[in-house]
Amino acid sequence: MPNGAEVTEISPEMQQAASQRATDRARNARWDLTIAVFLFAILILVIIMATYTTAGLEVVGPIAAVGLSLVWVMGWWRGKQLYVRFYKEEITKLEQEQQKTLKAAVKDTMEETIEERVQKALRQRWQ
Repeated sequence: MPNGAEVTEISPEMQQAASQRATDRARNARWDLTIAVFLFAILILVIIMATYTTAGLEVVGPIAAVGLSLVWVMGWWRGKQLYVRFYKEEITKLEQEQQKTLKAAVKDTMEETIEERVQKALRQRWQ
């Protein structure tokens, strides 16, 4: 936070909304190009082994299972990392919105107060 920034507390509802948005964003972003390329490499390896070699299902099956497991673990790990990053972004965004709302409310109150003071001074002057 920049110096002089007010520290605001985020309500549990806002934290839950930030968590949900971060979860959705992480779920959508975890399957990136690296994981897709790895998955296709495993698929090609399994097809080559099953088609062009004498390796039986006893060899190809475990290789495919291990490869798919690795893809799942990579996606899960990436999703976990992205969730943390996106959650921090969402909380920061909510804090900024809350500060803007607070500043706008204070400004409106101050403007009303100044306007009331001017009206009161004008009334006193005319009396």
